[in-house]
Amino acid sequence: MASMSDPLVVGRVIGDVLDSFTPTSKVFVVTYCNNKQVFNGHEFYPSAVTTRPRVEVQGGDLRTFYTLVMTDPDVPGPSDPYLREHLHWLVTDIPGTTDATFGKEVVSYEIPRPNIGIHRFVFVLFKQKGRQTVTTPTSRDHFNTRRFAAENDLGLPVAAVFFNAQRETAARRR
Repeated sequence: MASMSDPLVVGRVIGDVLDSFTPTSKVFVVTYCNNKQVFNGHEFYPSAVTTRPRVEVQGGDLRTFYTLVMTDPDVPGPSDPYLREHLHWLVTDIPGTTDATFGKEVVSYEIPRPNIGIHRFVFVLFKQKGRQTVTTPTSRDHFNTRRFAAENDLGLPVAAVFFNAQRETAARRR
């Protein structure tokens, strides 16, 4: 059960995107090509996250599979996120001893481009009951991680991590 000091609670990921859960994945590491690891609540410049990250998953064997969801719950802006959630990436059938590049990319990676305010970009990992075909979302907007997990019998997440990003001005790029 998540505590009030849990970064996922403080960052309102628990509540806005996910229900409270107990992480069970032994290793869930998200790293962008500049060798920058994603830690809860850290900020990344959009220019640093233009290519899909390496997502390492361990905690199973070759018969254990995972689903990865990446969303932005703050679209178009955090004060009025009426398009919540925006789906940025969806990968299934990730073997439990490898990274997401070995999974099935259902929805291709979309570069985070926050326009208004500070956005949270959330990676959620679910353990599958075996290899499975998931329902392909009809739109990236109005995606709902909880509903997606329920519709595809994924249960609660086994891990999650998020980073913050905001629009990069010319001055911030220097």
